[in-house]
Amino acid sequence: MDPNILGIIVGLVSLVFLFSGMPIAFALGVPSVLFILLFMDSHQFDLIAHTMYDGLNDFGLLAIPLFILMGSIIASTKTGADLYEGLHRWLHRLPGGLAVSNIVACAIFSALCGSSPATAAAIGTMGIPEMRKRGYPDSLATGCIVAGGTLGILIPPSVTMIIYGIATQTSIGKLFLAGVIPGIVITIMMCIWVVLYSQWARRKRTREGVNPSISEGTGTEFFENVTYSWKEKVSAISRVAPFIFLIVIIMGSLYGGWATPSEAAGVGSVAALFLVMAIYKLRVKDYEKVLHMTIKESTMILMIIAASFLFGAVMTKLYITQSIINAIVGAGLSKWSLMIMINIFMLVLGCFMPPVAIILILAPILYPVLVKYGFDPIWFGVIMTINMEVGLITPPVGLNLYVVQGIAPDVPLSRVLVGSFPFVLILLLGIVICSIWPELTLWLPNKMITR
Repeated sequence: MDPNILGIIVGLVSLVFLFSGMPIAFALGVPSVLFILLFMDSHQFDLIAHTMYDGLNDFGLLAIPLFILMGSIIASTKTGADLYEGLHRWLHRLPGGLAVSNIVACAIFSALCGSSPATAAAIGTMGIPEMRKRGYPDSLATGCIVAGGTLGILIPPSVTMIIYGIATQTSIGKLFLAGVIPGIVITIMMCIWVVLYSQWARRKRTREGVNPSISEGTGTEFFENVTYSWKEKVSAISRVAPFIFLIVIIMGSLYGGWATPSEAAGVGSVAALFLVMAIYKLRVKDYEKVLHMTIKESTMILMIIAASFLFGAVMTKLYITQSIINAIVGAGLSKWSLMIMINIFMLVLGCFMPPVAIILILAPILYPVLVKYGFDPIWFGVIMTINMEVGLITPPVGLNLYVVQGIAPDVPLSRVLVGSFPFVLILLLGIVICSIWPELTLWLPNKMITR
């Protein structure tokens, strides 16, 4: 059968399985086995287990369960609440300071966790009720958490960047460093939007004759009249200072070439455990919860990786991958026309599939095309990650939307989407900025000392 026709059949069947609602690992594995039975010899069927094992037989993958363990340890404590409270005491005088505090807390917690839903849950559980109590609009209170949580896969350590690095054989350490500056830039843009929106809302209420510093008799709105002493500010941040220092140590070890991502993840996990034991004194039940969270999420991701490796092997052996590459290159598209089309395609997929599945399916196919067109794979890893962030806050499979819905079930999804939309535009602007100034992503990786 012609590889192009076969590719269309394989693509349609795979989409049916992916959109069926079954777990992603099985949605990739079942059609792969089906295609082997229908279009390949029986010897290939005997190699299924070996092929999946080869997909997991990579030392770099060890960083995934270790970083997940570190994030689970920290997420099981009040670190998120303490971080949020500490930042709030420093930023409360800004218009919309409470929302700004939540976004910055999400950015910092992302560097400890590496997971977007976990970041949104950890900060949002404390932040959303507090913002609503103080009169913040439901759309802003939920929207800033939904968007802030997405920073979990951009600011290192990032599980999706580890997966992209494995799929394309790209340096994971350099990918981590590439996400730092774009992550900071996007965080700043989110905070600027909140400040501008809050100023506009305050002026609007002033024109309507409503005191903007009073909120329905329940607290303050966008701006607080309370003050905190320097002692209160320092004491609030002191509990999370050791964890921030841990971030610096991990990133410094990667930047200096002293450790691989897997080594840094191992040391970070042990250090996080000792810090938690010293500061928060967990119970035995808490340790059981940490291990359960780590095993569950790690197994899910590694199963998806193994199944996607099998899927990719089938696509290659049926000559479908090569046909797709030849068709893209033969289309004669300009460099940036191709990049725009790729981003639009990923944005559409992001509405229906989780980031891990998209990266594992597309990255191996796109990598040779990107290299041929002169794109840097490190730069594209950041672009792809920002694109995946948009998918986390767009229905119907926007994970962060449902995390926030669980925290504030009485807020209609339509209000959450209204509050999230400006942040979607900010993320898209982030892609444009990184495309115009690729040095934002490549400066730190190019300075990295390699072992």
